[in-house]
Amino acid sequence: MAARTKTTKDRPSYRCTECGWQTAKWLGRCAECQAWGTVEEYGGAPAVRTTAPGRVTTSALPIGQVDGRQATARSTGVPELDRVLGGGLVPGAVVLLAGEPGVGKSTLLLDVAAKAASEEHRTLYVTGEESASQVRLRADRIHALHDHLYLAAETDLSAVLGHLDAVKPSLLVLDSVQTVASPEIDGAPGGMAQVREVAGALIRASKDRGMSTILVGHVTKDGAIAGPRLLEHLVDVVLHFEGDRHARLRLVRGVKNRYGATDEVGCFELHDEGITGLADPSGLFLTRRDEPVPGTCLTVTLEGRRPLVAEVQALTVDSQIPSPRRTTSGLETSRVSMMLAVLEQRGRISALGKRDIYSATVGGVKLSEPAADLAIALALASAASDTPLPKNLVAIGEVGLAGEVRRVTGVQRRLAEAHRLGFTHALVPGDPGKVPAGMKVLEVADMGDALRVLPRSRRREAPREAEDRR
Repeated sequence: MAARTKTTKDRPSYRCTECGWQTAKWLGRCAECQAWGTVEEYGGAPAVRTTAPGRVTTSALPIGQVDGRQATARSTGVPELDRVLGGGLVPGAVVLLAGEPGVGKSTLLLDVAAKAASEEHRTLYVTGEESASQVRLRADRIHALHDHLYLAAETDLSAVLGHLDAVKPSLLVLDSVQTVASPEIDGAPGGMAQVREVAGALIRASKDRGMSTILVGHVTKDGAIAGPRLLEHLVDVVLHFEGDRHARLRLVRGVKNRYGATDEVGCFELHDEGITGLADPSGLFLTRRDEPVPGTCLTVTLEGRRPLVAEVQALTVDSQIPSPRRTTSGLETSRVSMMLAVLEQRGRISALGKRDIYSATVGGVKLSEPAADLAIALALASAASDTPLPKNLVAIGEVGLAGEVRRVTGVQRRLAEAHRLGFTHALVPGDPGKVPAGMKVLEVADMGDALRVLPRSRRREAPREAEDRR
């Protein structure tokens, strides 16, 4: 009897127990989720199949004949969130909101769910992390009660889909996608296979029903969204909720948006009674004083397309240890170190080398763009010479290692915001464009020009004091 030839179906196949990735060859590490020791044999290799043409659900139309009114955005009732979304929530759109634990995601979305609810548009809030009574207590605290806001505590995907059939909401809020699991998929809730299945089922339900969906996503310790990267590709909008838990300011930043721009930022203030939008948040980043203080300088930063006036503070003291301290808060340590080197080499301020230096921002704002370089340098120089900068002065510009002050984007918008808040003087790079009426603008080419705003007699004392200590 002739031996039977081994076919493709007889060959073993291997599958990752974590994410479901399949391969015909055993590997020690999954090529999809990068997990070690999760690839196991489970049966014959899948046969190669081809898909035959099927019946189409809707006929293809010229793009000019497609009705775009069905995708008109509807306001969430929170103007700052509408700004980031591009006008509101589009029917059928799926939004992924991610942020650190305790930043205020659940508080914000519960407020959005209550304000978006109406007699024509029901809202369903599904929580998988808390009980319904716990969410009700939060709703009482932030005044987020509405007759057409429905609440359910579920962790089973089939139960969530059942609530959709019963309530028929226009907006679904799921908190969070990592806590819901499908009984048909192996793996614990939050695993890559489960997150992919839950997100795929809810996206299909949203498109079929014309229902807007907001999914809350967890983040890893590195700040990235937990779960497969495919999740960010599947959804329509990806938002990051940022903020220091010790500060009142919260920022919603758009990372991906199929219906609007991704350079918009929404500002919120978190307090005991909930979270409120800030149409004019610049006041949080300023310290109002009657007289200027040494070591402080104001700048205008761009968060997306929104200009915000922020304050940079610096303090220098004699060091008691061989290696002086360099402490920053709200500023990038590398950029502060660069400004110290430029001031010492190009600005001839040698008193900074052997002193402890502390630099920070006001109100919890984080300044990472190069346009804040000039303000950081002037704050450090002002602290070193113990000389305050002139009152009502803002500094805008990037500083290079050669000491030059470079141009930055949006100078006119920055100057307009500073003028609106009452600032009358500004240091900017050359060719700033149209200047607001009544505002005095000094164009500076390098750090030497910028340091002339400090009183000359006090500026010369710092190098002399350093030489006397030697």
